[in-house]
Amino acid sequence: MIHTKSTIAHAAQIQDAVEAGALFVVNHSGGKDSQAMYAVIRSMVPADQIAVVHADLGDDVEHLGVFDHIEANVDHPVHVARAIFKDGTRKTLLGAIERRGAWPSSAARYCTSDLKRGPCEKIIRALSKETGRTMIVSSFGFRAEESPARAKRPTWELNQRNSKAGRTWIDFNPIHDLSTDDVFGVIASVGQEAHPVYAEGNERLSCVFCVMGSTNDLRNGARLRPDLARRYIDLEREMDHTFRAKQSLEQIITGILPAQQLDLFAA
Repeated sequence: MIHTKSTIAHAAQIQDAVEAGALFVVNHSGGKDSQAMYAVIRSMVPADQIAVVHADLGDDVEHLGVFDHIEANVDHPVHVARAIFKDGTRKTLLGAIERRGAWPSSAARYCTSDLKRGPCEKIIRALSKETGRTMIVSSFGFRAEESPARAKRPTWELNQRNSKAGRTWIDFNPIHDLSTDDVFGVIASVGQEAHPVYAEGNERLSCVFCVMGSTNDLRNGARLRPDLARRYIDLEREMDHTFRAKQSLEQIITGILPAQQLDLFAA
């Protein structure tokens, strides 16, 4: 069993939830934190009470090989959540940006609410109905070390919005106290490796060009996916709206690109 401060602090609640037949959902992005979180949950919850859900944003947003990496490192089927319009067509992040004429931001994270949280919650509700499990423990890989906002997140909290229609829905952050080194240690302890993008120098596995991403990861994304960088920069110019306030994606990434690649972003 893999223990963290969060799992120790909530050992009684976890045990009660297991005995009540709760469905423990691992919201899996494919990143290191999700991978470590799955290992923690897998070590303490019966296999038939675990479900893995992944919000698929597509190759024009995500790093390549995310789904394959998740599937190779879990013992459960991966339930894929995709945002869909009422007419059955797929919602995409770049499409949403084009419609709004603006990038997401810390104050307007519609990418998370519309393309991740909403579709995943729909899948979880369906799983609850399908399995007859009316208690849901929805687990996330948020860690206190990542930001002041995440440091303030409760580690075990009733989700009032989703606790209805006979369901009790708990949000759980089992690796909240772990450091980055701890996370990689957990992954290694179960004989696995993190997604290859970390070996390429990324700090996180988010969208290739995430407005909340570090400069390091944005520049690394441009090195790994110059074709995708071109699309984002073209869109930025078309909308006449900078990727970040007063700073374009082109300005962020071209500072370290090799001279032969700088031509790719020339006007």
